[in-house]
Amino acid sequence: MIQRIQTFYLLIVALLSAILPFFINLWVEAEIKVYYAKNDILISIAFYAVAILAVVAIFLYKKRQNQFVVNRLNMILNLFLLGFFVYRSLNLSGGTAVSEKGIGMLIPVFSIVFLVLANRAIKKDEDLVKSVDRLR
Repeated sequence: MIQRIQTFYLLIVALLSAILPFFINLWVEAEIKVYYAKNDILISIAFYAVAILAVVAIFLYKKRQNQFVVNRLNMILNLFLLGFFVYRSLNLSGGTAVSEKGIGMLIPVFSIVFLVLANRAIKKDEDLVKSVDRLR
């Protein structure tokens, strides 16, 4: 449903993962070549998978437990992406030069934050439904 706050959070995750990585650089290698998600097929597939899982979770609004599980799977996928980016940034040439790491590496962090907020809202809805069922 559109009026639920978790739908808004999941929509933000879908937009972050489907659009931003292809316009914001992930890292710069050898001060010449700029890497975007479209340069590596596995990274772009992972970002698209995150966006698709977020959209699937939006349409699971009637099944809150399934929505919760899909969000957790999405968080795990984002953690894998984040781990890959950390590994990649540690292996970049230039050592600790901040200019070589792109801001696009933080997209999984923002996605995880919004997925956690969505799961909190889903849990709150589930608790509300259980409390109303108890009163009947």
